[in-house]
Amino acid sequence: MDKEYDVIVLGTGLKECILSGLLSVDGLKVLHMDRNDYYGGESTSLNLIQLWKKFRNSDKPPAHLGSSRDYNVDMVPKFMMANGTLVRVLIHADITKYLSFKAVDGSYVFNKGKVHKVPATGMEALKTPFMGIFEKLRVRKFFIYVHDYDENDPRTHEGMDLTRVTTRKLIAKYGLGDNTIDFIGHAVALHRDDRYLNEPALDTVKRMKLYGESFARFLGGSPYIYPLYGLGELPQAFARLSAVYGGTYMLNKRECKVEFNDEGQVIGVTSEGETAKCKKLFATLLGICNIVQVRKIGKVARAVCIMSHPIPNTNDSHSVQVIMPQKQLGRKSDMYLFCCSYTHKVAPKGKFIAFVSAEAETDRPQTELKPGVDLLGPVDEIFYDTYDRYEPINEPSLDNCFISTSYDATTHFESTVMDVLNMYTKITGKVLDLSVDLSAASAAEE
Repeated sequence: MDKEYDVIVLGTGLKECILSGLLSVDGLKVLHMDRNDYYGGESTSLNLIQLWKKFRNSDKPPAHLGSSRDYNVDMVPKFMMANGTLVRVLIHADITKYLSFKAVDGSYVFNKGKVHKVPATGMEALKTPFMGIFEKLRVRKFFIYVHDYDENDPRTHEGMDLTRVTTRKLIAKYGLGDNTIDFIGHAVALHRDDRYLNEPALDTVKRMKLYGESFARFLGGSPYIYPLYGLGELPQAFARLSAVYGGTYMLNKRECKVEFNDEGQVIGVTSEGETAKCKKLFATLLGICNIVQVRKIGKVARAVCIMSHPIPNTNDSHSVQVIMPQKQLGRKSDMYLFCCSYTHKVAPKGKFIAFVSAEAETDRPQTELKPGVDLLGPVDEIFYDTYDRYEPINEPSLDNCFISTSYDATTHFESTVMDVLNMYTKITGKVLDLSVDLSAASAAEE
């Protein structure tokens, strides 16, 4: 192990593996180390026995739940936008050949105590029972504006500079009601709270366009896709990519000590009496929080559920996301429901895996998550969990340590992959070119 590398990556979670794959493709010499003897880290997938060990301190789950190996329960479950950044990264890295995806059945929003399908186009807006006829016409007009908007064509701007006009002012022009604004901002543009209303509208319009384009991609019931057998396949696919381009992997390295010189710059990692030298180091906070300054930015509360039915009122969707906007719950941030099933091969036939997640605003996760859990209907088993969220406050230009932020509560990937691309740019000094042919990725049929 006594060699010098351009970058040492600590951990084999999804963020770490994406970055090591991209850096290896760029020709950098990468060493990837993990204290565990498996890939995935925080974003691993667990079988039923592993799930019971984690939450129940037992290796004997009930027999009626079926075979342990038929379960692939993701610890950080997130859907991918069909035209989103992660899909573009997958195509750029040419690893879609290692993975199979399936479209997600439904995208829903909680409003006035009920679950409604999210209308993604002008025509869908006209059909939804979510709003009255005059509001439907106003929404359709707004959706057409968003669809036609081209940042480089002033003729589509209707006299508004969206880099200066706030989202609140843009929406006010169309006279949309508060409930409509709620679903557009949170279930289509996927904002996590209401701060976006006072920010330039361009970001919201771009987010809405991405949702609409992704929705149209596979003509399904949602803009999302998800890998068969769960997200645990993703870190392994990027690890395979890194290895193809010369990356070195070392698992089961229980003790990894990060070494610094007198100026406080990282110079290597020592494990089992050997030191691998490096110019730069990348890690998640889980792997390095004891030696790099961090600050706590929140806590995620989540419930993991095993069920024998789809989430009620979602048209029997076997895979679905439900967003519960903050205003509907009297919260400061949104709550998210994620559900997948045997159709994505994450559970045995007839079983469904559901997550309810939110930024914790109290120290009582069971009480806080109750509005989301209540929407699930009867559950066979439920596990509650919390984890703290941190962000680094070190200066990478001084210590050459590049640290990513903890996973958030969202059930989609856009914020996660942007964190990775930000790290890529800081390490390499360049922006990843994601102008790819999106047709290179397809979703499996039933």
